[in-house]
Amino acid sequence: MTGDRYREVALTFTDPRDWVLGRVLEQRARTMPERPYLQWEDTPALTFGETNREVNRLAHGFAAAGVRHGDRVMLFLPNSRDFVLAWFALAKLGAVEVPVNVHYRGPFLRHVAANCGAAIALTSADLLPHLAAVVPELPALRRVYVVGESRDVAAVPAGVDVRAFTELRSDRVEDPGIEVASTDIAAILFTSGTTGPSKGVLMPHAQFYFFAEQGASLVRLGADDVYMNAFPLFHGNAQFLTTYPCLIRGARAVLYERFSASEWIDRIRRHGVTCTNLLGVTMDFVHKQPPRPDDADNALRVIYAVPTAHQILASFMARFGIEACVDAFGQTETGLPLMTPYGVPRPPGAVGMLVDEWYEIRLVDPDTDLDVPPGEMGELVVRHRVPWTLCAGYHENPAATLKAMRNLWWHTGDGMRRDNDGWYYFVDRVNDALRVRGENVSSYEVEQVVLAHPAVAECAATAVRSAVDGGESDIKVSVVLKPGAELAPAALIAFCDERAPYFAVPRYVEYLPALPRTPSEKIQKHLLRKTGVTPATWDRVAAGVRIAREAARSERRGETR
Repeated sequence: MTGDRYREVALTFTDPRDWVLGRVLEQRARTMPERPYLQWEDTPALTFGETNREVNRLAHGFAAAGVRHGDRVMLFLPNSRDFVLAWFALAKLGAVEVPVNVHYRGPFLRHVAANCGAAIALTSADLLPHLAAVVPELPALRRVYVVGESRDVAAVPAGVDVRAFTELRSDRVEDPGIEVASTDIAAILFTSGTTGPSKGVLMPHAQFYFFAEQGASLVRLGADDVYMNAFPLFHGNAQFLTTYPCLIRGARAVLYERFSASEWIDRIRRHGVTCTNLLGVTMDFVHKQPPRPDDADNALRVIYAVPTAHQILASFMARFGIEACVDAFGQTETGLPLMTPYGVPRPPGAVGMLVDEWYEIRLVDPDTDLDVPPGEMGELVVRHRVPWTLCAGYHENPAATLKAMRNLWWHTGDGMRRDNDGWYYFVDRVNDALRVRGENVSSYEVEQVVLAHPAVAECAATAVRSAVDGGESDIKVSVVLKPGAELAPAALIAFCDERAPYFAVPRYVEYLPALPRTPSEKIQKHLLRKTGVTPATWDRVAAGVRIAREAARSERRGETR
């Protein structure tokens, strides 16, 4: 790294035509077949050779089931080794994986499943009833494969063929031989909407690969490293910032079903983990665990913390004996145009420097697309220097694609500022996407759930800064009731809890006689955000109201209300 630019992205495969997942896996299986690669929790790791054989078996099984190049297959699955193998198998066929958030229910799940138009879905026994509930509104879906024992096959409406995932495992272990180009779409990952429902990001193989190379370069990943991730595989973090980087660099990936702050250091020590990542409030959760005298007795070299909790960073690194903490800033749509150099001290709040070999960026006025003066906040807009390293737009949503790509720059919706030394700082979202419990949440989708209540006339969802360190928010809904209607805040929360994923259930409710509007009748959310929590705001946490997920956790821990 020199000057005010980041120049540390190293390519393992230098020809962009080779930036195809199946090709990378075949190469690793040839060059290091006996080296351990894919480890699920505390079970023995599959070697690169074993992984390739298992992937080929599934690829032939998918092909026999009718999956062809370009077909979309929905993965509505919790973390598991089978998730990774299925994802890789689809890539070998040139099919498109569509990972779906396992907490989606009702309209959230219906929208994603209908938009992707998948004819085949994979799910688990526990999630099958939720998928079955929206099947009548998914005319394209014809077959569901269930991982694990299914207790609710009868709940799936007639016309949808439900089968065991084991049927997909063929006896054929050779590569299926399908020609897949780096320009072909590898995945559709859904990201939060602002003025509309979540949008499906079309990720070409080249972008998927380059994203993974960025992740590997960020932590200086090598073949002797062990990278642990316990975050959901339905998000990009576990896919193209851990699992795929390990594939590219020949490292071992250790995956868990879910994150645990209390078990974090034990897992790291048990597996000899050298690299891991922490998202949002999870660094703070680990930091608040009771210190142990042997906390620094581990192999951990580097953490990728996004966003970095700078208030506790120094004590965190000293406590666990960590050499480096890195950060980056980007989106599923763009990759990482801003990255922090390894081991270089950075100002508090800085998220990175421009990766100028691969990207151009500007900070602009979101209304005019004209550059803002130095030091002021502007919307980050991005261009790529190498073709296919940005997304190919939004699936079945040309209007949103054109809006994001107006004036030939990709508009991120993120407000940033730059200092005189080339460091960039995230300031705020320009639009109304929310970051809650590590999830990007669409304010529009939260509002649609609230508006479905018969007593609600209008509402607006906004972010309230969380008291937990990590740069996240809680959700507040400002609600206008219909004339004469009455609705207790706790009843509204219960209504939302039945229809939205746990992280999209509001914490705060405030009833207003009217929402503030512009002369053109647009809701002035900036005024609601500025107001924040008032004496009239109802707080479900302060009121002791638990949503279903929180109550279930308390019951498992033996707590009483």
